[in-house]
Amino acid sequence: MVTAAPPRSPSPAPASPTAGPAVRRVPAVRHLGPNWYACVMGTAIVGTAGATLPGHVPGLRAVCTAVWALSLVLLAVLLAARSLHWLHHRDQARAHLLDPAAAPFYGCLSMALLAVGGGALTLGRDWIGTPAAVAVDTVLFTAGTVVGLAAAVAVPYLMAVRHRIEPGSAGPVWLLPLVAPMVSAAVGPLLVPHLPPGQPRETLLLACVAMFGVSLFATLMTLPVIFGRLLTGGPLPLALTPSLFLVLGPLGQSTTAVGKFADVAPGIVAAPYAEGFAVFAVLYGVPVMGFALMWLALAAAHVVRARRAGMRFSMTWWSFTFPVGTCVTGAGALARETGLVVYDGLTVALYVLLVAAWAVAAVQTARGLLSGALLAGPRPAPGAPRPVTARTT
Repeated sequence: MVTAAPPRSPSPAPASPTAGPAVRRVPAVRHLGPNWYACVMGTAIVGTAGATLPGHVPGLRAVCTAVWALSLVLLAVLLAARSLHWLHHRDQARAHLLDPAAAPFYGCLSMALLAVGGGALTLGRDWIGTPAAVAVDTVLFTAGTVVGLAAAVAVPYLMAVRHRIEPGSAGPVWLLPLVAPMVSAAVGPLLVPHLPPGQPRETLLLACVAMFGVSLFATLMTLPVIFGRLLTGGPLPLALTPSLFLVLGPLGQSTTAVGKFADVAPGIVAAPYAEGFAVFAVLYGVPVMGFALMWLALAAAHVVRARRAGMRFSMTWWSFTFPVGTCVTGAGALARETGLVVYDGLTVALYVLLVAAWAVAAVQTARGLLSGALLAGPRPAPGAPRPVTARTT
């Protein structure tokens, strides 16, 4: 039976010795969800993707390294803020886990750790030295992989057992926890040459291949559901339309991963398998990149339509960054494997798109933070009744 709580006294009730002061100390982080890690992912990929561009542009690597350093700072700040969120607002943190729209974003924590860790070896070593870069990447890769594998199992489990999924509510955010192991697969090969020769190197390489399989098959099961919902259920709500770009994540990241396997396999695995990785990188990467370009055009058309219909900035705009960045690194991997100039041109074109998207998202996010709009709680719908405190017996 549900009964309404007694009416409140005109005088304020005494503050709880635990919850009340905690909320007053850090009210800004109460609504800081795991989706904020997308800022770190999007910033880190701008740096690491820039390092894959063909040719030599004076000063570009230094700029990319500075962008990676910014992503490292953002990661540290967000980890601290999210720790405060869990410490002082556990009710809200649990609500995120039990919300089918918010829970998939826990995959972003893994990908943020992995993106910054991979950037340490790709770019950060220029500033902090190779030994320190290896140490940073080892810590972040290990933590990111553990979190990513846990999210890949826990979030679908919660969606099946605890969440109440409405028919036709499938969306691209469902891919977020499933893509995290693919990011581990693409970043892990960077650490392979820094391990002792022999079994340690081969073990890590094949572990990355296994995580490639985990993410690939989970994505292949989920993509038809998302595509089917888009065709039969109509366009996504305006605010969620940018999330269509999330589909590019597993496509670009898997193409990047197979390219990394081909790069490090010689001397790590037996010759026939090393050659097989190189063949697979082309036979897999070319058609997948073709599908990615088709989806990019489809998603862009939906975004243009939503923008004309009045779509305003929200944190979903960060979907324009990391997924496009994975396509940059994927195109760069195909350029290395095939030697075709067309992939060099595609890499540059996608990187220009990435930088433009990141600049817009970063500026709009900074404005939202300064105004307080992005950290404010959800507003009740106009005319909605005021919430009533109730208890269940």
